[in-house]
Amino acid sequence: MYRTVNSPQGARIQLDGREVINMASNNYLGLASHPQAIQAAKDALDQYGVGPTASRNIVGNFPVHDALERALAEFKEVEATLVFNCGVSANTGVIPFLVGKGDVIYSDALNHGSIIDGCRLSGAQIKVYEHKNMSSLEGILKEPVTGKKLIVTDGVFSMDGDLAPLPEIADLADRYGAMLMVDDAHGDGVMGPMGKGTVDHFGLRSRVYVETGSLSKAFGSAGGFVAGSKELIDALRPKARSFIFTASPMAPCLAAAALKVIEIISRDKSYVDKLWENREYFANRITKLGLNMGTTVTPVIPVIVGEEGLADRMSQELFERGVFAQAIKFPMVPKGTARLRFMISAGHRKEDLDLVVNAIEEISKANGLIS
Repeated sequence: MYRTVNSPQGARIQLDGREVINMASNNYLGLASHPQAIQAAKDALDQYGVGPTASRNIVGNFPVHDALERALAEFKEVEATLVFNCGVSANTGVIPFLVGKGDVIYSDALNHGSIIDGCRLSGAQIKVYEHKNMSSLEGILKEPVTGKKLIVTDGVFSMDGDLAPLPEIADLADRYGAMLMVDDAHGDGVMGPMGKGTVDHFGLRSRVYVETGSLSKAFGSAGGFVAGSKELIDALRPKARSFIFTASPMAPCLAAAALKVIEIISRDKSYVDKLWENREYFANRITKLGLNMGTTVTPVIPVIVGEEGLADRMSQELFERGVFAQAIKFPMVPKGTARLRFMISAGHRKEDLDLVVNAIEEISKANGLIS
């Protein structure tokens, strides 16, 4: 059964009838319930109604969709973007557009499931390289190919909180004539200057062929998008099946909320700064406890406990102490690496984080993880 939220998303939520500190949401900047975003959604409801009721290429395109795509392109510093109804649809739409039968995809072993599905739908040959292992990637890139080559990777890996080595991947893409695609769902609004993303964090804007992203995480709304050249987006628009064979990708009210959030963070970097301040504070306290955080360098912070039963038990014990952190298990992560995943937000107060760490320390001692 699902746990049920009875409040707006925030640092504290009403979950299954009790107030808890929310450490499981992707609401990185704490803007999912920002008053200006809520008002923008209400205004769009009054102006455009609830649902679009048709695909954008028929009668489902509203001015707010076009405005959102322009704002996203400006934020991401690309020529154009195309909005989809979710990140899954963005990946399953753009990958089969880029490659097909006779082509080869090179995919990181820990890529998100939506990337894997997009690769399978393409009909291209899929070659998987060891996670972040550039020798493994180069080894398969050297193998002869007659068709196109596409390297695809997450920017931020959502189970471990680590970063793809994009500079090295870009070098290999150039060397072996491959297109480079980055899914930055967990990097947008988080990484790089003003939260522009992992590609900008590494200064690789001109070397990445296409990006996909999410509007349901740091941007606090819903939807996904593809970002790239105008030529790419113009060609993708009439051909991406997950775009053309669905009602307009976003209800106008959701598009309006996402647009407002982009406007907010484009002029005010304090949200991104606060997110990283909280991230460093929390990570330092967890490190001092001696718990295993793996290789994280982002606001996705796992506490790896190993056994699935232990992860479930600790998640429940935290909940009983007023903290919700999700237990992550196989097949989301490899067997033997079950964990609690803590998602840091700019909305968390220091007092919240202290309460969470104190609860983690208490249950970790009780379960023999630390002394």
